[in-house]
Amino acid sequence: MKLRHLIFALALATLAVGTAAAQSPIVGVVSVIDGDTLEIQGQRIRLHGIDAPEREQFCEKDGKQYRCGQQAALALSDKIGRTTVRCEQRDIDRYKRFVAVCSLGNVDLNAWMVRQGWAVAYRQYSRDYVDDESAAQTEKAGIWAGRFIEPANWRRGERLQSANQTTTDACQIKGNISRSGERIYHVPGARDYGPTRIDESKGERWFCSEDEALKAGWRRSAQ
Repeated sequence: MKLRHLIFALALATLAVGTAAAQSPIVGVVSVIDGDTLEIQGQRIRLHGIDAPEREQFCEKDGKQYRCGQQAALALSDKIGRTTVRCEQRDIDRYKRFVAVCSLGNVDLNAWMVRQGWAVAYRQYSRDYVDDESAAQTEKAGIWAGRFIEPANWRRGERLQSANQTTTDACQIKGNISRSGERIYHVPGARDYGPTRIDESKGERWFCSEDEALKAGWRRSAQ
């Protein structure tokens, strides 16, 4: 009986040590991957409770599209500079990234990104930054100054179209679906580019790059 108790006690001690190690803060100089992802000493860290536009994502302001995903990453990078960041782990996501609240001194970087309008509150996982989002929306900060697609919806394939639902200077590749159901994209200058019309109600869409079209399952048309 005593041996059994000893084994149980050792197991609990090992579990406690492992849990403490997993929750130890990560501290160091960071590399900014995008508006909600950092890297410290080779460890990817996803900022808890927020969702920033993807690097390839476009938003619209004053009728013109711009790379809001790139702007979000630059804003975070400029804010941090080469200053040491401290990240408190909350979870580990399906990509094996630590999910954390990261601070620059006394500044909660997660909250700062939402408050500046370069990320939205990721309500699917947390409501910690809903008030910051409301303030950014009221002040028309960052992406709230114009139109944008929620980052989660953008990752599912939704794209921002101009007011008259035509292509933009940024996204000119036509993703057409043939009568047989084959998904084919047409680049400017291709033989059938001009006559091809996009009907989004049928699942057809515009792409900003060939890589984006290929990843979505379209193939390039014959020239």
